[in-house]
Amino acid sequence: MEFSLTEEQVAFKQEVVRFARAEIVPRCREHDLKEEFDFESFRKLGEFGILGLHFPEELGGSGADVLTTVLAGEALGEAGVDGGLTLAYGAHSFLCADTILRNGTDEQRRKLIPKLASGEHIGCMGLTEPDAGSDVAAMKTTARRQGDRYVLDGAKMFITNGPIADVAVVYAKTQPELGHGGISAFIVEKGTPGFTAGPPLVKMGVRTSVTSELVFAGCEVPAANLLGREGQGFLMAMQTVEWDRSALLAPFVGSGTYLLQKCAAYASERTQFGRPIAAFHATKQKLASIRVFTEAARSLVYRIAWCKDQGRPLNHLEAAVAKLFIGDWSLSPINDAVLLHGGYGYCHEYDVERVFRDSRLAPIGGGTSDIQKMIISKLM
Repeated sequence: MEFSLTEEQVAFKQEVVRFARAEIVPRCREHDLKEEFDFESFRKLGEFGILGLHFPEELGGSGADVLTTVLAGEALGEAGVDGGLTLAYGAHSFLCADTILRNGTDEQRRKLIPKLASGEHIGCMGLTEPDAGSDVAAMKTTARRQGDRYVLDGAKMFITNGPIADVAVVYAKTQPELGHGGISAFIVEKGTPGFTAGPPLVKMGVRTSVTSELVFAGCEVPAANLLGREGQGFLMAMQTVEWDRSALLAPFVGSGTYLLQKCAAYASERTQFGRPIAAFHATKQKLASIRVFTEAARSLVYRIAWCKDQGRPLNHLEAAVAKLFIGDWSLSPINDAVLLHGGYGYCHEYDVERVFRDSRLAPIGGGTSDIQKMIISKLM
């Protein structure tokens, strides 16, 4: 197993860091305070090629491999891009657009992927419901076939990009009696009668990522908007796990490097009792804990990306380990980063406060830590 990066990959990652620091990071604080989605930054991600990095060139992408795609997400986190924008990017590119790329017809791909890759359109995925999170089979949203259309009824909750999405991949039961086997996936576009998004939810962190409820009330979509075949929806949703455990986790890895750089610089400059706080044992322990977490998290994410590039089927136990480790074990070193900054760590101007708030989502989104433990113990 070889994890060394090519010269091209190293150069690409450095270029993404430079781009993000120059074009995106200067606006992060402002948009976080205002709880606003930064449309300009999102478009810039599209212009730079990040939104469609792994898509085929003929559909507006770059044809990059998984590891290179992961490096882009890591670079955004390392540059200091806020967790809201990276979350919006992940939901757009991997949960929505990639599902269409993998399972859509040629017509569906040609119509939607180029606009999603460029950032002209924004995508989201509608899976979670008010009463159905980890228990996907408990979803209540239904899709009834009526002639050449499907009629969707139900609601989705906590949908990243929900209020601003032009395209949604929505999961609904076409045969409720079959449980997981009766779930299908549909493309629902903005403006479709019967499809509305609720107001943005006010969240603790990832504030620049707008999140809302999606409501379907007699929402009629053409039968041609079905993704794949009826009953394949659950498998499609599980495919997104591969990206969730690699590219979607990558910004968290990058944030570890960002925090380490911020903390090391602050510890070298801040003096107490006549010497830099970097000289104190307690400070050294905090810096070490951040470094250890970052190195371990990077290895786990790179491993999943490498296996995916090799064409190996996803090992769900390893994927759950990666998700659990980054979700739960990131809490302590990020807390250390805030404490190391003292009172300044509690203030918005020093950014570690924002990273702390953004990181609280890691043990919840994409499968809670309790669910990951259940998966790990079951597969063992």
